[in-house]
Amino acid sequence: MIYPKIPLAQTVIELCKAKGIKHIVISPGSRNAPLTIGFSNNNYFKCYSIVDERCAAFFAMGIAQKLQEPTAVVCTSGSALLNYYPAVAEAFYSDIPLVVISADRPKHLIGVGDGQTINQPNVFENHILYSANLKLDLKESDPEKEELPIFKNLENRFETMLGLKKSIQEFNEIEINKAINISKIQNGPVHINVPFDEPLYDRVEELSVTPQVLTSEQRSLYINEEIVSECIKSWNSADKKMVLIGVNPPNSIEQQWLETLAKDDSVIVFTETTSNINHEAFFPSIDKIIAPLHEEDFKKLQPDILLTFGGLIVSKKIKAFLRTHKPSEHWHIDIKKANDTFFSLSKFIKTTPNYFFSKVFSKVSTVESNYKSIWETVKQHRRIKHSEYLKAIEFSDFMAFNSILKFIPDNTVLQLSNSSTVRYVQLFNINKTLEVYCNRGTSGIDGSTSTAIGFATASNKQTTLVTGDLSFLYDSNALWNNHIPSSFRIIVINNQGGGIFRILPGHKNTENFDTYFETKHNLTAEHLCNMYGFKYEVASNEETLETRLQSFFSNSNSPKLLEVFTPKNLNDEILLNYFKFIK
Repeated sequence: MIYPKIPLAQTVIELCKAKGIKHIVISPGSRNAPLTIGFSNNNYFKCYSIVDERCAAFFAMGIAQKLQEPTAVVCTSGSALLNYYPAVAEAFYSDIPLVVISADRPKHLIGVGDGQTINQPNVFENHILYSANLKLDLKESDPEKEELPIFKNLENRFETMLGLKKSIQEFNEIEINKAINISKIQNGPVHINVPFDEPLYDRVEELSVTPQVLTSEQRSLYINEEIVSECIKSWNSADKKMVLIGVNPPNSIEQQWLETLAKDDSVIVFTETTSNINHEAFFPSIDKIIAPLHEEDFKKLQPDILLTFGGLIVSKKIKAFLRTHKPSEHWHIDIKKANDTFFSLSKFIKTTPNYFFSKVFSKVSTVESNYKSIWETVKQHRRIKHSEYLKAIEFSDFMAFNSILKFIPDNTVLQLSNSSTVRYVQLFNINKTLEVYCNRGTSGIDGSTSTAIGFATASNKQTTLVTGDLSFLYDSNALWNNHIPSSFRIIVINNQGGGIFRILPGHKNTENFDTYFETKHNLTAEHLCNMYGFKYEVASNEETLETRLQSFFSNSNSPKLLEVFTPKNLNDEILLNYFKFIK
């Protein structure tokens, strides 16, 4: 086995292995050479080489998103580390375990004008669960070693050096253990900053360290019995209860609890596309239900109890509704955090939804109510009007999404970019066999393609990314990647700019709007596909689109991209008229 000679590099690598971090995404550099040598020469690790650090971090996040376990990114010193920041922020808000390992220069070379040096310790301070700032291995010739007493007796000096080396090694082991444990248990990003002195490329065949592996206690799921009793009493006395489910991994909620919710006429369950929860009695497509409502309707819908779990909510309309028509009580269930999204949070129940339901639902009773039946009638009406509208409109973003969602194969993965894409998909009934993901932590357009590709490399299911043109072009370096499965598919909705800005308030069809808001362009994905080895297909009307989709997902020797061109001057009008039509 080949190892880096530097003990600190060995320590990082051995503890990553001991903690089960198998996937390592490496961006090229010199200062991180000891880490690259160690990871890439150890058969335990699956290593990926990705040049662009921003893409590399989102790629790693996609792997972690799929596996629900820590994935590491490794970079050199300097601005390389800063390119990780968008993915670090996304992982922070989306609860994804990402381990950032950055090489650094020795302290005495920081701030003296050396190249590729910045102040790296704690650089992600506001968006990180833990920062481990490791200490440089001590050598007799180190200029930044602790000031040692000058002993006439060389034996005493030697013993002091040994003591300091041991102390530094113990400190580093504790910090690395702590960082990785936090990432695993709390599900989020951590940063391990690793200073190396030259020489960087020396190798050895045996380890010089045997780092101690420290375990950490798992989080307790326990709920205070008094809280359980309060919840049961309130639940049994309320005849209007709303459950709102945000971002959720597939198959994470036990079916028996979903059935309990479905059978209660005093409960309506709103699900988002990203919740990965489906039931005939539940209410998907939230905006389709509530966008056309009048004030008297909102008062009827206003819940006594709002129960939420899962990640962040896409629908702006449900946020606006619940902030204006606040529930009497809002309970949020999560092992880690509770956002007061609707400014009415009354209980943060720090456990998992399954554990909460097991404690509460065994003692609740079904409440007689017409709450669900009223809104079930509305739901069925909206579905009928939705179908009628599709028959009446011209080809547009709206119609394109309808066609695309009909053809995505069963039991595959659907990755969505942000902005218009995820919001359009929310309006349609999704195939219940699909796993749906979107980077909703920061809701940025950066990194969607990289995340989807990372996910695809770690999944045995076909993955399809549906994205807008700006999001795709913004993250086009994601295709500069040698790890893309041939089954991977991208569908780009190209409406020649930021179409969502045409839906938002503002003065449209002016030079200022076109340039600075919509960012109008005439670019396509064709040349990128040629350069990166994607099979390129195109459609610009419903008939051609559905013809392309019939074979688009079939097996191929290379990944495919389908670019769908839609009329930018019609899309906003068709979407806005939709909500009027379905009233």
